[in-house]
Amino acid sequence: MANPFRSRRKSNAAELPPSESNFSTRFLECPSLPEDYVIYLSLALFLLEFIYSTYLLFSRVSYDGVGHWMLFSQSYASRMPKWRSPRAAVIPNFHLPMRSYEVKNRMDIWNHLLSQMGLSLVFTSPLYMKDVDCQIACRKSVHYLPRSKLFTVSCHCVKLYFHFIYGTRTNVDDIKALRLITAIKTPYLPDGRFDLEAYDALVNMQIEDGVEGVIVGGTTGEGQLMSWDEHIMLIGHTVNCFGASIKVIGNTGSNSTREAIHATEQGFAVGMHAALHINPYYGKTSLEGLVSHFDSVLPMGPTIIYNVPSRTGQDIPPRVIQTVAHSTNLAGVKECVGNDRVEQYTNSGVVVWSGNDDQCHDSRWDYGATGVISVTSNLVPEPNPIGLNTALAQLGVVRPVFRLPYVPLPLAKRVEFVNIVKELGRENFIGEKDVQVLDDDDFVLIGRY
Repeated sequence: MANPFRSRRKSNAAELPPSESNFSTRFLECPSLPEDYVIYLSLALFLLEFIYSTYLLFSRVSYDGVGHWMLFSQSYASRMPKWRSPRAAVIPNFHLPMRSYEVKNRMDIWNHLLSQMGLSLVFTSPLYMKDVDCQIACRKSVHYLPRSKLFTVSCHCVKLYFHFIYGTRTNVDDIKALRLITAIKTPYLPDGRFDLEAYDALVNMQIEDGVEGVIVGGTTGEGQLMSWDEHIMLIGHTVNCFGASIKVIGNTGSNSTREAIHATEQGFAVGMHAALHINPYYGKTSLEGLVSHFDSVLPMGPTIIYNVPSRTGQDIPPRVIQTVAHSTNLAGVKECVGNDRVEQYTNSGVVVWSGNDDQCHDSRWDYGATGVISVTSNLVPEPNPIGLNTALAQLGVVRPVFRLPYVPLPLAKRVEFVNIVKELGRENFIGEKDVQVLDDDDFVLIGRY
């Protein structure tokens, strides 16, 4: 009586071109070995590769395309060389690659990881396990096999391996523990493009001064004046350069749920640690609509909800937050309504950061706030980026370039700021250049960029 298992192997091998008739295929067709022996032997070989590749990954980090590799060894961070701006920051017209789709990026990352342990992604396998994460096989044992128990076992093992190595994104508790988060400024070149060299210097100064997280592309960072391509590129750039030293929180919120979903997918794909989401502004929705909006983005990763009614025209009431708090990805709320609201959240166990610089001390010590998401770090108490942009330009930290509709503070305010700096001491402010008043003609205002 013919052995059906052996015949299937022969028919499968016959379909392969000669170049693909490798040792693994011929070995698995050997009629002298039962199927179970082949399965156990191949699984043992795979586990040996797993142990060896894990040792290599933890002993030396060789890939930082997304920033997660640096998290594997604390000693690695201590061995990092002195910071310097990447090539994209100092070479004119050198642009970082723009990654557009989450699945594509995850495949690029995984293909690199898999190549270091002799694995490959399989897109044509008849094995369907509900997500592409599992469609992985080992070239040395099962790459050319049809659907079988061996393929299924190997895929489960590789999936466990990637849950261990690649992780499931940042732990939400790490975000909840952040105390000082800076809404980082986005500086510009005279032609309106990002000044990445100045930007990198700003972020690096934040790290040196003990800041634990940065909001990228927020109101202060003028995300509302960016295209989504610029927005996601800047998030990815920040993660690539500083993701091992500071938490990167991307402002991927929008008044369109569709845009918020897409931008958040892209943000997490390029490695951001958490997302900042505002409620839909201008075209206000119902309370049920607010819940549905936040429920649509919370499953993607750690999320901070941002409530600032003065900008959105609509308050996010506590009952909306309590409704969406069932999600384990809700890190907390950036609250700008006042300390009474802060206290209400802290009493109910919701993490909250003050969104008002002038109230952050009382919020932290009297009302239980975890910390502050600071706009100006008490430099200039302005309700928008105008004051911060002007002050940084006067300190020589960024170029005096504004994207319209923002314009610099008037001359009288600039003179007042110079007097404040001199009174408090220049050494207490960021940067090393002398503070200047700057003439109106020194500022560049850009409408098209």
